[in-house]
Amino acid sequence: MGRYTSSPSAAPATAAPIGVLLANLGTPDAPTPAAVRRYLREFLSDPRVVEIPRIVWLPILYAFILPLRPRRSAAKYAQIWTEAGSPLLVYGRRQAQLLTGLLGERLKAAGLPEDQLRIALAMRYGRPSIAQGLAKLREYGCERILVLPLYPQYAGSTSGSLFDAVAATLTRMRYVPALRCAGPYHDHTGYIEALARRVHRYWELNPRPEKLIMSFHGLPRRVVERGDPYRSHCESTARLLAAELGLGTEQYQLAFQSRFGSAEWLQPYTAATLRELAAAGTRRVDVVCPGFAADCLETLEEIDIECRRIFLAAGGREFHYIPALNDSAPWIAALGALAWRELAGWIDAPAPPSEEEARVARAKAIGAIR
Repeated sequence: MGRYTSSPSAAPATAAPIGVLLANLGTPDAPTPAAVRRYLREFLSDPRVVEIPRIVWLPILYAFILPLRPRRSAAKYAQIWTEAGSPLLVYGRRQAQLLTGLLGERLKAAGLPEDQLRIALAMRYGRPSIAQGLAKLREYGCERILVLPLYPQYAGSTSGSLFDAVAATLTRMRYVPALRCAGPYHDHTGYIEALARRVHRYWELNPRPEKLIMSFHGLPRRVVERGDPYRSHCESTARLLAAELGLGTEQYQLAFQSRFGSAEWLQPYTAATLRELAAAGTRRVDVVCPGFAADCLETLEEIDIECRRIFLAAGGREFHYIPALNDSAPWIAALGALAWRELAGWIDAPAPPSEEEARVARAKAIGAIR
């Protein structure tokens, strides 16, 4: 299909720019039933997402789910929508913008052209699509492309599906670029430190809770039993984050959210955990969602609205949601370091970008530095 490389190339950089496809899951175009229906149709038709035989699943999808679910989901999206649009897309654009500035500064410091790297944002479902993102990079003249998923923990339904979409797009290209796909980074030092900075910053402004809930998106249990490493990646992230925060095992709890359908999913479930804690007398919990690179429906509505209601209704006193990594400088620095690592051999520069460079690039992007 194409010129795939799984290890750094020793070839020197050429004049052609190198592309980075920054990819997340996706979002509807608007908080309306019609837009949500289009999004759900694409999302739930993916065999990586719903591993049920098509002959069984598609009649259920079209007869029951798509006629009913979009209206309920649209009402939820309406609660978190901003004037600028979907939070996931707004933060995604800022992440791409800030990463472009950061890597440009790093290239400049290394004596290389700032435009040697080009970054495009893409969504697995919805717009901008994977095909649109790759087309944009080809328009820039990129002959080598790094696919960088915004999924720290690997799941077939996220990273695997993304790579499927990239491969399917390449089959329609006459001149296929050289391609690298970044692997999971659930235990990457910069990522863990960015998470810890996020939590510490929140605790500087608010008292510490009795329990910190680390809520990850759920998966059907059978997927993990078939070999998906997702749960072990989540557990590794939780342990490392707890260690970075100095938490003992009794001070935090790993949980899984966003269950869909009647099958058993990874446990413990976030909502059930919150009910149990409140019933047992826990007065305050904080919830952080380490697997989400940007705030979205699952964090802003499911956690900060619905799970808040569940905990308080069960007898809890205080519920705090700690925002996702979004466009924070430590997270942009971590993304820059990840990209730098994966681009080894394609970019000949001595060191990855630092957090201080990320802060400077962010300040320039918002006009604080002229």
